[in-house]
Amino acid sequence: MQDKPEKIVLAYSGGLDTSVILAWLIDTYEVPVVAFCADLGQGEELDPVDAKARAGGACAVYIDDLREEFVRDFVFPVFRASTIYEHTYLLGTSVARPLIAKRQIEIARKEGADAVAHGATGKGNDQVRFELAFYALEPEIKIIAPWRTWDLNSRTKLIEYAESKGIPVPVTREKPYSTDRNLLHISFEGGVLEDPWQEPYEDMFLLSVSPEEAPDTAEYVEIDFEAGDPVRVNGEQLSPADLLAKLNQLGGKHGIGRVDLVENRYVGMKSRGVYETPGGTILHAAHRALESLTLDREVMHLRDSLIPRYAEMVYYGYWFAPEREMLQAAIDEGQKVVCGTVRMKLYKGNATIAGRKSDLSLYNPDVATFEEDEVYRQSDAEGFIRLNALRLRMRAKLQGK
Repeated sequence: MQDKPEKIVLAYSGGLDTSVILAWLIDTYEVPVVAFCADLGQGEELDPVDAKARAGGACAVYIDDLREEFVRDFVFPVFRASTIYEHTYLLGTSVARPLIAKRQIEIARKEGADAVAHGATGKGNDQVRFELAFYALEPEIKIIAPWRTWDLNSRTKLIEYAESKGIPVPVTREKPYSTDRNLLHISFEGGVLEDPWQEPYEDMFLLSVSPEEAPDTAEYVEIDFEAGDPVRVNGEQLSPADLLAKLNQLGGKHGIGRVDLVENRYVGMKSRGVYETPGGTILHAAHRALESLTLDREVMHLRDSLIPRYAEMVYYGYWFAPEREMLQAAIDEGQKVVCGTVRMKLYKGNATIAGRKSDLSLYNPDVATFEEDEVYRQSDAEGFIRLNALRLRMRAKLQGK
């Protein structure tokens, strides 16, 4: 066991893992434990957290509303970068971890705690994300990761431990899903989902109806952007958190944003996850559509070439790393021109582009037209092509010898 801490701040959700961890920390270290829960948009899931943590022995409980900060300072920067991990995942869990860690360190300083604890397993990405952030913000902090030290090394054992301690948990042996919910998404892992051939049960989903059950009539929504960030929906100015919540409601109604993938974890293994990201799916498509009008070609291509690298930074946990901050600054400089309106068509699981416009549009119909014009001299294309073909011609001549 590492040096005994004097006081611990635990990232606490009230779920299976952290409910057991709270009791285990108190039993193992016999020191005060502060329970901290970040409100990132879990809704009614948070209602029993305070009472549950206090009943479990927490000396103090923090339930901090971080919804606006989460969307404004973490979700929107990632969306300005048009970032998707492995072409599919919109990073809903990944982008939340640095904010939770940041606030956890702030509480540790306030409470005079010398240690922080989390409920991430020794097989997952979250342990890396939390701890890289902890160390980046407080280099000498003590970190306690029970999953890497105790003998409760399966969810079955956790459930048995919880039952022996009389700890109520929102997981059953029949549906042992591990879930993570915030304003950007909800994720599901574990249980029957560990078989990648098994289709998810329909009653598992919480944010969206199935596309088959979605309305038979399409719905249109207009989103206004300023400097790469969405600011209005259908003309209504909304805060970042309210705007994302609004798009979640619209997208979920039409069965948009369900993703089922096998992803590559940072620790080396593959993992199957199912995600619901209705509002984020709409925002990503709308943002890319507006960029197609307003971003210079080379700026867009350079940024797009960096998307896999940026996605890895976020997914792996390097939010507070200098390379992520440098890249974000470059991306944000390019996003200054991403202003305008996108009209989206929502219908049975699809979010398609129905229109886009911008006062800063680089699209010029006088140049792009197939009709007669006086701007573009088509004869100029011959020299352009011959110059670009020069190396190909030289190679062909050499091969012909």
